[in-house]
Amino acid sequence: MPTLIAANVVVVAGKGGVGKTTVTAVIARAAADAGRRVLVVELDGKPLLATLVPGIEVRSIAASDALDEYLREKGFNRVAKRLATSGVIDVISTAAPGIDDIVVLGKIKQLERSGEWDLIVVDGPAAGHAITFLTSAKGMLDAVRGGPVYAQAKDVMELLGDPERCQVVLVTLPEATPVNEVIETTATLVDRVGVRLGPIVINEVDTRTAVPDPATMKLGRGADAKALRAAAVFRHARREMQDAEIARLRRLSTAPVIELVEIPVAGLAAKDIETLAASLAVDTA
Repeated sequence: MPTLIAANVVVVAGKGGVGKTTVTAVIARAAADAGRRVLVVELDGKPLLATLVPGIEVRSIAASDALDEYLREKGFNRVAKRLATSGVIDVISTAAPGIDDIVVLGKIKQLERSGEWDLIVVDGPAAGHAITFLTSAKGMLDAVRGGPVYAQAKDVMELLGDPERCQVVLVTLPEATPVNEVIETTATLVDRVGVRLGPIVINEVDTRTAVPDPATMKLGRGADAKALRAAAVFRHARREMQDAEIARLRRLSTAPVIELVEIPVAGLAAKDIETLAASLAVDTA
């Protein structure tokens, strides 16, 4: 899996609902199974990741906690305590747009520089926020000319701009709207951030037995036959749409594309992540 874990930090991003948390878990599991020391970072406070990757350390980073820690590290202990107890620390980002993203990225940079892990996989924000999340440091550098915040933004930009230290993996589904969004996000991240783009992961690709053409199916008559024919029509159309969107993404994307197969279960579990990780390691070796 060299292209997915070619950097120290991998930020996984994608439109809400495309399965970026699943892909985060799969990358982490595949890397751990390959002998890497892996840390998973999640930013939304969701407990799901820890259940999907047992045996791998998972840390949650909240913007308010990262800002509190940043202030204390800079010697503003009294200010940090006062802000935390008053609740003001939760609204500082309104007065200084981007500061919450910068301190979170700064914490990730600090973890990367510690050398404790070979790979840090970040379950990043949805694609729309991913752009502001990753461009926050550049915006801050344009807005200020010195001070600790400037230094923090500069350090973050150095992390994002170094292809050996950081790359972004975008996740999509084989559907028109998510594919359109991932294409737009790819162009924006390259133009505005200069971050290295890893492969685009197409999640939930249906690789089950090919569906016969409903027009040629001989099912007889009756309610059951009608329901089977309707199901075949739906799956046949979905497979055609899927194949067309995968082909379009491969044609338009400058990044390599990796397909992650669909597992038709009600809810993913750790064993499903193991299965997907094994297939991913084989497919990208």
